[in-house]
Amino acid sequence: MKSLLKYLGVIILLLGVVCLVVYKFAVPENWLLVSSIILEVVGILSYIFINKAIN
Repeated sequence: MKSLLKYLGVIILLLGVVCLVVYKFAVPENWLLVSSIILEVVGILSYIFINKAIN
């Protein structure tokens, strides 16, 4: 379970990237940009803090 928790931040970052790809190629809506930046920031912060807590 710790190995999956270790990569939770990266998974959240990838969800943000998926939002940006959907924005670029399918639906150019502003809520996709807002949700992608929120996911990117949360993913980076969770990656940093979870890896500090595990190690």
